[in-house]
Amino acid sequence: MTPAIVIHAYGGVEQLTLSEIDLGSPGPGEVLIRHTGIGVNYIDTYFRRGIYPIPLPAVIGDQAVGLVEALGPGVSELAEGDTVAYGSVARAYCERRVIRADQVVRIPDGVDPDVVAATLTRAMTAEYLLFRLHAVQPDETVIVHAAVGGTGLLMVQWARHLGARVIATVGSESKFAAARQAGADQVLLHQQDDFVEQVKAMTGGRGVDVVYDSVGKDTFEKSLECLRRRGLMVAYGNASGKPDPYDVLGLSRLGSLYLTRPRLNDYVAERAELELSAGRVFEALDAGVLRPHPVKRFALADAAAAHLHLEDRAELSIPILAP
Repeated sequence: MTPAIVIHAYGGVEQLTLSEIDLGSPGPGEVLIRHTGIGVNYIDTYFRRGIYPIPLPAVIGDQAVGLVEALGPGVSELAEGDTVAYGSVARAYCERRVIRADQVVRIPDGVDPDVVAATLTRAMTAEYLLFRLHAVQPDETVIVHAAVGGTGLLMVQWARHLGARVIATVGSESKFAAARQAGADQVLLHQQDDFVEQVKAMTGGRGVDVVYDSVGKDTFEKSLECLRRRGLMVAYGNASGKPDPYDVLGLSRLGSLYLTRPRLNDYVAERAELELSAGRVFEALDAGVLRPHPVKRFALADAAAAHLHLEDRAELSIPILAP
């Protein structure tokens, strides 16, 4: 048995209950990990609230760092004591777990394990969005919504490093400075009535090449209206709720637009993809290209407080659970 945070019903943070769950032993191709840091991502709140329905009861969470404590038969690429990480693998909110060896990556020396615990899923999301879903080019202009959130900040930093012009959006003027410090060329309030007109003015009436929208309902249609002819809308989050149903004929009316709703799982499904994505993230962290928000540690039993901290958005730090 091992301590874990389990949800038995959808709802508020009161549904995050500390329980004991079966642990088991590693089978062929598996390892036993003792977690040292568990990431708390906004998608965790979607599962908790039932926006993304899952069978209940459930252990949520999809990224963590830990030490390998035992190897199953056939595992030769890892050793006991290795510090490893994983992202986009369910059931992370627990003290120990068994996981397939091909789902974890070894953390290189010089990269802070707590930073990896807090940001791996976020940073691999930024990697596939900027490099593989669409390879951002130096002559492109992109919009990054929620630009000082855990993922948005990394998106701005990386896109700017790639040479793109970045229009960042935030929810309040108090976050303008953080967005500019991350590398944004312009910063806007996404809720402004004249948001589309401002973007068009900034681009000489052309519109932007790509919109990266993690906000959802509040920004979806405005985002589409900001795109150039044959521009790309990447809807990868629902922080304000799921967008209303959309008539796809509107994509042709606005200029033969492309619309995608991707998820990280489908971009790290193969071992080679996972190694590529994580490798780029580790290199960018080590080189200082990615500069995540500070990490704030919470005990596993305080998962509710960690969720409240994440959803409050007032403090620019990223929570992790530390068993």
